[in-house]
Amino acid sequence: MQRKTVAITLLALSSAMFAAKKPRTNAPAPAPNPAQMTAEQKTLHALNRLTFGPRPGDLEAVQGMGLDQWIEQQLHPESIPANPVLETKLAPLDTIRMTPAELTSKYPPPGIVKAMIQGRLQFPADPESPYMLRKLVARAERKQSGDKADDADLHSDGVQGGWQFDEQQKAILNAGRPAEQAALIESLPAREQYDVLDSLSNARRQRLYAPASPELRRKILIFNGPVQVVNHDLIEARLLRAVYSDRQLEEVLTDFWYNHFNVFIGKGADRYMVTSYERDVIRPHVLGRFEDLLLATAESPAMLFYLDNWQSTGPDARVNPRAKLRQGLNENYGRELMELHTLGVDGGYTQKDVTEVARCFTGWTIRQPAQGGAFQFNERMHDKGEKHVLGVTIPADGGMADGLKVLDILAHSPATAHFISKSLAMRFVSDNPPETLVGAMAKRFLETDGDLGEVTRTMIFAPEFWNPANFRSKVKSPLELVGSAIRAVAGDVDFTNSLDGLMNQLGEPLYRKLEPTGYSNNSGEWMNSASLLARMNFALSLAQGKIPGVKVDTTQFTGDAAHIERQLLMTNPPVGAQLAIEAGLTEVRTGPMIAGLTLGSPDFQRR
Repeated sequence: MQRKTVAITLLALSSAMFAAKKPRTNAPAPAPNPAQMTAEQKTLHALNRLTFGPRPGDLEAVQGMGLDQWIEQQLHPESIPANPVLETKLAPLDTIRMTPAELTSKYPPPGIVKAMIQGRLQFPADPESPYMLRKLVARAERKQSGDKADDADLHSDGVQGGWQFDEQQKAILNAGRPAEQAALIESLPAREQYDVLDSLSNARRQRLYAPASPELRRKILIFNGPVQVVNHDLIEARLLRAVYSDRQLEEVLTDFWYNHFNVFIGKGADRYMVTSYERDVIRPHVLGRFEDLLLATAESPAMLFYLDNWQSTGPDARVNPRAKLRQGLNENYGRELMELHTLGVDGGYTQKDVTEVARCFTGWTIRQPAQGGAFQFNERMHDKGEKHVLGVTIPADGGMADGLKVLDILAHSPATAHFISKSLAMRFVSDNPPETLVGAMAKRFLETDGDLGEVTRTMIFAPEFWNPANFRSKVKSPLELVGSAIRAVAGDVDFTNSLDGLMNQLGEPLYRKLEPTGYSNNSGEWMNSASLLARMNFALSLAQGKIPGVKVDTTQFTGDAAHIERQLLMTNPPVGAQLAIEAGLTEVRTGPMIAGLTLGSPDFQRR
């Protein structure tokens, strides 16, 4: 009850502080912003904008290195050694290193499992997968037939899941603590582990998850469905990298560019394609040439499937009827390519241009998408006629070169340079970036043939980036909030299931933005009463070490409120934040409570 009262109290104060209010006519004029940030503010501003938030000691480390040198290092992530802690945590997530074809084989959808059992497709080569997949099929058949035999206590003969248990083991598995049960199952051979897990209900399996080893957790996950392992790994890797990676600018830019070229993971074959899309298409190009990134997304099976271009055909297409394609022109990709990816909604194109661009990309398709197939250009699907795009005539019979010509036109358009620059500035500088900054970035874009590293550098070193008015002026997205809060308290992430659920509550389910717009760069989109309350509840739970899967040393929060506030905000909190936190401390004044209120305060919610 105390926590709810505290949350509601601070929520009311936070809502008032976040709301933009006009000054009263009889109120004194607000104090003018200082002419420039202090050296400490500059360092903190860079850490807030170019990373997922500073960790304890980061402020001092960057000051010791020199801010400009640290920025240059972040602009060259290849020069930063991989974090061994992160690599260890990523190691069990085998799917993040697989191709789509490998994923559909190792963690197949139901249709492919059925084909494997019928002998029409091969099982994976490893010894465990065929046994596990047959278990899943048998389980599904039992469920379909109404068999409720799962989750019974051990048989009187001590046999469960085909394994003989002694009396002590029977007692543990029937009534022991989850940690004891997990340890017992882990002591069994691999196949017998599957047998025992198969005999448990979903609820009992999930209770084993937290105390289980990473290896047993993956066996537990598989019973939720193989594709869920793929989704789980992708989300867990994103959250772990946000918290632990030392290549922080690369992580923030990967988040930005994935949103810019958004693909919804919940659409059919994209469940298996998004992993390689982020890894092989987005991440390698975030500081490279924009045209290379644009081409990589255009050829990506994930994008082709998401926006249906893989089925787009010309009027005289000759397609194998067994391919089950919906013949005809599809304009989805052509429209989003110009509106969202390059020119912007006001970029000077017409509906006729959309149609012509769509014609240019007919034949850009996927070979066997249900089996994780690769990109291919199918000449028989292509519209071979002459096209006219943005005033440029594209001759007939150009084949795949038609689409390549469109990408070249768009990548070198001044409208694209402006749109990309403004989008970056909205994410990193302000919701309404000054045209002087956007113009300078766009000019650099055109001068360097779309070098995104140079455009990003121009933005960071521009005076507008360091305008004192921008200091803690943008509201954090849910991913930024979760990452920055865990980093601020030096939290240790063991598993991320609860964090994934939290991202859903906060309104940013990872990889699950249905619309091609991606999540907004306008920070005002994240502010509403429901999200503020969810943010506050998260902050209080995290600071008290109550987020499952995230370990927090609560003894670090010692001293008075002002000390803890500075520890987490890394600067002296303004009067408004102090008043909000004090208002929440109506009864309990423990260090973790003060820390939770600080993490939930408007000043921590901003970057």
